[in-house]
Amino acid sequence: MNKNSLSLRATKMLKSAIAAAAVPLIFIFVLVAKPDFYLINWAGHIVLPVAHFIGDVITWPVRALGESVENIYDLASLRAENEKLRNELDALRENQNACTVAIAENKRLESELDIVRATPQNVIMADVIFDTVAMHHSNFLINKGVFDGVKKGMVVVSIDGVLAGIVADVGGDFSRVRALNDADSNIAVRIAGDEVYGFLSGDGTKTPEIGLFSRPEFKPARGMTIITSNISGVLPNGILVGTMKNERDVNVLLPDAVSRVKVLEFDNNNEYK
Repeated sequence: MNKNSLSLRATKMLKSAIAAAAVPLIFIFVLVAKPDFYLINWAGHIVLPVAHFIGDVITWPVRALGESVENIYDLASLRAENEKLRNELDALRENQNACTVAIAENKRLESELDIVRATPQNVIMADVIFDTVAMHHSNFLINKGVFDGVKKGMVVVSIDGVLAGIVADVGGDFSRVRALNDADSNIAVRIAGDEVYGFLSGDGTKTPEIGLFSRPEFKPARGMTIITSNISGVLPNGILVGTMKNERDVNVLLPDAVSRVKVLEFDNNNEYK
């Protein structure tokens, strides 16, 4: 291809560009200098589509580049969000595995310690409405009574199954519960996981004393778990009572530490109904 052919093509493209640019200018001149609305209407049907087409052709690279940049930004955002979700999913899986291991370990320990966790049917849920501590006595009132099926001698435990006391008196819509540290409280207990029996006697302090009799040579140690025993026929076997603070004192659930409780009933065979 010679130089004359290139020059001829360049001249044609330049003339086409000048003509395309002149059309809008002529339209503007007619609109301002000689406002012939018929001519304007006719020209509008030609000029506007041509101008729109030319504008699309001219701005296409810019629009394509803008769309590419936007797509790249969206892709980067999606990748970052996916990475964040993957990390959160991995953390949740780790927590799930840890919870599964903890539940299995808890069940194993409860089985070894003979701790009862099964909830009986017809459990009476109640709220603690008042607690009283005077001299060597410690009691609390719950908002359920005879009208709700509560009876004297029923067992009261916390929501997580720790012994809180025994129902001592019952009214129509309230009951008085004797706490474990009350001076009149004396319940049969044993060392969890062992056949060492004794009695837990309240003395008005925060840590009632335990007296063991089945094996006098046995020496309780700090941290040992204490559960109920059915040797007296008053309580069922295996309810968590507390842990040894030292050789004699036991950390138990106190009235001011509970706000909602479960009232349980058991039959003559010391089994939950």
